[in-house]
Amino acid sequence: MLLTNAELVGGRTVDLRIDGEQIAAIKSTLDPHADERVIDAEKRLLLPGAIDAHVHFREPGDPHKETWETGSRSAAAGGVTTVIDMPNTTPPTTTGEAFDAKADAARAACIEYGINGGVSGDWEPDSLFERPICALGEVFLADSTGDMGVAPDDFEAAVERAADEEVTITVHAEDETLFDDDARNADASGVGHAANADLWSTYRTAAAEAVAIEYATEVGQETGADIHIAHTSTPEGIDTAVDGDATCEVCPHHLYLSRDDLDELGTYGRMNPPLRGEDRRQAVFERVADGTVDIVATDHAPHTREEKETGLWDAPSGVPGVETMLPLLLNSARQGELSYERVVDLVARNPADIFDLDSKGQIEPGYDADLVLVDPDNPQAIHDDDIHSKSGWTPFEGRRGVFPELTLVRGQVVYERTPSERHGRGEDDEQFGDVDGQNVRA
Repeated sequence: MLLTNAELVGGRTVDLRIDGEQIAAIKSTLDPHADERVIDAEKRLLLPGAIDAHVHFREPGDPHKETWETGSRSAAAGGVTTVIDMPNTTPPTTTGEAFDAKADAARAACIEYGINGGVSGDWEPDSLFERPICALGEVFLADSTGDMGVAPDDFEAAVERAADEEVTITVHAEDETLFDDDARNADASGVGHAANADLWSTYRTAAAEAVAIEYATEVGQETGADIHIAHTSTPEGIDTAVDGDATCEVCPHHLYLSRDDLDELGTYGRMNPPLRGEDRRQAVFERVADGTVDIVATDHAPHTREEKETGLWDAPSGVPGVETMLPLLLNSARQGELSYERVVDLVARNPADIFDLDSKGQIEPGYDADLVLVDPDNPQAIHDDDIHSKSGWTPFEGRRGVFPELTLVRGQVVYERTPSERHGRGEDDEQFGDVDGQNVRA
């Protein structure tokens, strides 16, 4: 395959040849080979495929929420070519046998994937490390979906084992002893969108995050383990992670949403950690823009509308996001809030480095041909009906994003979109390729 007239981040216009699964050549001009498919990029922007280092594709256990087929299609439609799946499925991925069950389900993916091993009080590390796990975690320092919170002794033992095995350990850092239990006595009023979801932000305090991050990084420094802090939601948490020599991620919902949005979102805005105040959101965005934060990842956690349409204390935590991460970031770059170079670092180059995905994250000869073609001049509104996740909704309804027109995984087309003249994704012609995904560690 030959892509011609593609604009790279930085402004250079090039032709790019794909040979098999990898990028073979990048030059100002390349002559097409006989019988070679040629795609004229028409000076649209060519990016390395995004790596979402934090998803919950729910299978096995809860295929009514998401499957590897639907989750990976949603990813491909959003320009994500590799995902790393977390272990809190049913059964949790804490044994070799459970890993094998998830690996069987993951064969339905149309993109690349990594599968993380999980930690619990009765996990089986020996059998897990016999399998091609991507990393450990997320390891929960407080209960979230799946009730996999671990005691300090179990956490410290897991960090030591991660150091011995030379794998990164991803940590969900909240100290539940600092949760405000008085908030649970307040009136959360209605259900769904009508619920007083701000109480969830009051309950799971900002202080609980920073204290847990400090503890996790201290354990990491003592053992020499590579600690990665998941979904940091506060500037204090980010700064603590940096001070503790850990890498950290921010999720799009903590980047673009705040407690100000909860009157509209209700239980659809309940997640762990929760949304923070607008001042904190702005401070988090600044740290993402200036290079303090290492990566953006989604914590893609789909639940059905029926599950969210309940009272605040009974609703599940989490929001879908794998399809809207890159489009939201690209729209911020289009508006001058981020540089395009920074977007590439956040979703491609840095996650590839942190999780040892040596052939991904860059557009260079010899790298996997995981590529995304976008038109920054054609942002589109985000609507529930256009989302390919099985959950069928988004917390970003009505916001704008720059969506892919072509997504390639290892040189194969997994998603192709022809925009219609009506400039709405729901009116576009979309096609998914019939491509089998691969485990990045296999």
